[in-house]
Amino acid sequence: MQENRMDENFNCEILSVLYGLIESWENEVIEFKLAENDYDRDKIGQYFSALSNEANMKNLQHGWLIFGVHNKTRKIHGSGYRNTQGLETLKQEIAQNTTGGISFTDIFEVYDGEKRVVMFKIPAAVVAVPTAWKGQWYGRNGESLTPLSLEELERIRRQVRRDWSNQVIEGSSLACLDTVAIRVARENYKIKHNRKHISDEVDAMTDEQFLDKLKLTVNSKLTNAAMVLLGNPDHDNLIDTPVRFMWRLYGANGMVKDYEEFAIPFIMVVDKIYNKVRNLTYRYMPNQMTLFPIETQQYDSGLLRELLNNCIAHQEYTIGGRVYVDEYDDTVIITNPGTFLPGDVREVLKPGYTAPYYRNQLLADAMVKVNMIDTVQMGIRKVFNIQRSRYFPMPDYDFTKQNQVAVRVYGKILNENYTRLLFGHDDLSIETVFLLDRIQKQLPIEKEQYQQLRKIGLIEGKLPNVYISAKVAAMVDAKEQYTRNKAFDDQYYMDLMLAHLKQFKNATKTDFMKLLADKLSDALSDEQKDNKVRYFLKLLHQGKMIERTSANRRTGAWKLVKPQEE
Repeated sequence: MQENRMDENFNCEILSVLYGLIESWENEVIEFKLAENDYDRDKIGQYFSALSNEANMKNLQHGWLIFGVHNKTRKIHGSGYRNTQGLETLKQEIAQNTTGGISFTDIFEVYDGEKRVVMFKIPAAVVAVPTAWKGQWYGRNGESLTPLSLEELERIRRQVRRDWSNQVIEGSSLACLDTVAIRVARENYKIKHNRKHISDEVDAMTDEQFLDKLKLTVNSKLTNAAMVLLGNPDHDNLIDTPVRFMWRLYGANGMVKDYEEFAIPFIMVVDKIYNKVRNLTYRYMPNQMTLFPIETQQYDSGLLRELLNNCIAHQEYTIGGRVYVDEYDDTVIITNPGTFLPGDVREVLKPGYTAPYYRNQLLADAMVKVNMIDTVQMGIRKVFNIQRSRYFPMPDYDFTKQNQVAVRVYGKILNENYTRLLFGHDDLSIETVFLLDRIQKQLPIEKEQYQQLRKIGLIEGKLPNVYISAKVAAMVDAKEQYTRNKAFDDQYYMDLMLAHLKQFKNATKTDFMKLLADKLSDALSDEQKDNKVRYFLKLLHQGKMIERTSANRRTGAWKLVKPQEE
């Protein structure tokens, strides 16, 4: 982004580019719009898709969308479309709805005298992957914006895309692999396929035969995938770019308290990293009807393993960056080199979504075979469902930094109303849960999404000040109101008292009053509730279920008698 009008050299340089584009005028990779004030974002996205695809098919690096030039007279009129900050925001808005999360290569603000022109530089679609906007591919027919034709779509898809993980490493051999890692791969393969004849077959294979079966070797030479999964760290120099995981623990002051770096073989690295994360026990009440809090680990083991294995499978290894696992008090942030191929997390959450392709196809295939990932169930959707089943916040994906994907995993609840809604509405779609999660985090949602949630009564307020409906959250706890308001039989209350003693060993009459106060019939006065509790204690004592902890009737507590306790 360039916003400094005082940089005359820069302004002249970009002006010369603009004049050249005006001279060549409008074709399939250049689009001029007047856009004096505002311009529809969806239309910008459609032009982004069309110009990106056309640039790909013409073997160009980029196309241009230009605001402030009349498309008939070729004259510069100037545009007031957004300010500099708004243009930066537009980059992220576009990335949320494009294939692979790609966005403008750059956005230039250039001045012809006092007339401001905004120039959007659009990257060509990547090899074999047409650029879509909100799931639809666009192209150009002359100056007209049209859906990409089937022939053009297939022309891009048929382009040859090199699989880095499938490339053979010259000068490599089985001696460059880790023998323990190969043994782990064998065992995982047998677990994955779970057939005796397959296990017997694998046991009878040499290491070379087994690796051939996984397609990790070619004529006894190793592929990059073989080194990533099974390589001996002493030979990691065979890989063109170093591959590493880095775990870091941050203190409350934001300073790193501890760290450790992990090298290949990656088939064993996930367990090592998981064991570094402090996974404390977390207790919370999902609703007011629960007698005892839910106890769970802050981070589900399957969730963290899924995310870390997906980093291995989808990393852009040619960049040469590390995967970072940054641990804070209540969150873990995992950062992976590369772009997010689906573009928008919401696309992945849709039923029936299939990935456009795997960045490292051979590596991904091998990881499926050795039971590290499962391509049948989308990893991201699985992760979201795990958090949803725990009534925890959804993971946050961040694509704002170029060639980097970050995901934040929460280890505690943020909003009790959100948790209660999930607890009481297990029929909500994962897409709806995703939107409610954005609201609890005070993140923006689109108008159509707002109307959808408002219609079914899950939110209150007006855009942008929207919040989860406290009334609905209260109704979740109150939907069994008849159960709490009517009088249960005596055994129900006494069972609660016995369960309380089993959990906490002893309790006073005051403790039992607190336990049962909101569960006894609302028709009873406080005095009547007190008498009820005395009556239950008397029955349990006479039935030899409980006994006093001391002879002092006024201050003494109650406990289970030994046979009952056992």
